Amino acid sequence: MTNVTMMTIDFNKNNDGLVPAIIQDATTQKVLMLGYMNQDAFEKTQKTQKVTFFSRTKQRLWTKGEESGNFLHLVDIKLDCDQDALLVKVNPVGPTCHKGTDTCWEEENNDSYGFLSKLEAIIQNRKDQAEGKVAQEEGAKPSYVSSLFKSGINKVAQKVGEEAVEVVIEAKDNDDKLFKDESADLLFHYLILLQAKGFSLKDIVAVLEARHS
Repeated sequence: MTNVTMMTIDFNKNNDGLVPAIIQDATTQKVLMLGYMNQDAFEKTQKTQKVTFFSRTKQRLWTKGEESGNFLHLVDIKLDCDQDALLVKVNPVGPTCHKGTDTCWEEENNDSYGFLSKLEAIIQNRKDQAEGKVAQEEGAKPSYVSSLFKSGINKVAQKVGEEAVEVVIEAKDNDDKLFKDESADLLFHYLILLQAKGFSLKDIVAVLEARHS
């Protein structure tokens, strides 16, 4: 864990002796909540490895999860450039918000891979259309992805193979644009294959993490 010593945190910047502590999931990078720490809360957090705040409502130290069991297990603490705000990375147990949601902004605390996650959601929608779970817009032509899903797993796997060959071919040439285009096609069809097999990118990342942990 990052060593943030007491002397570096400016607890005296505010009259109440508190500094904001932004709580972030160490794995998903989602911001879970905002709390406040004083010196005692910070010390207890480091000692117990469970995030403890100073509750302005209860006017006492409060360890998140002391009643619900939904603790925030400490992973790392970083201090901002002005030395008066903390970024606390945690492994949460259960929902973080007292309302029962994953975050205090009512967001789901899922792994996100940026645009690739958005692309996975689009592919899932096309898969649902192919399976009749989602209605297609009236007058709209069946999408390429939906048609591919309807063709079956063999056709999907074949497309991945074809795109992989194209990547190998372009890798041996000097046309960077074509290489990137074919690489994008390969990744796109691989994401389709994953969903055709009932998996997602998250499952493959878990395998890689296990190999390198």
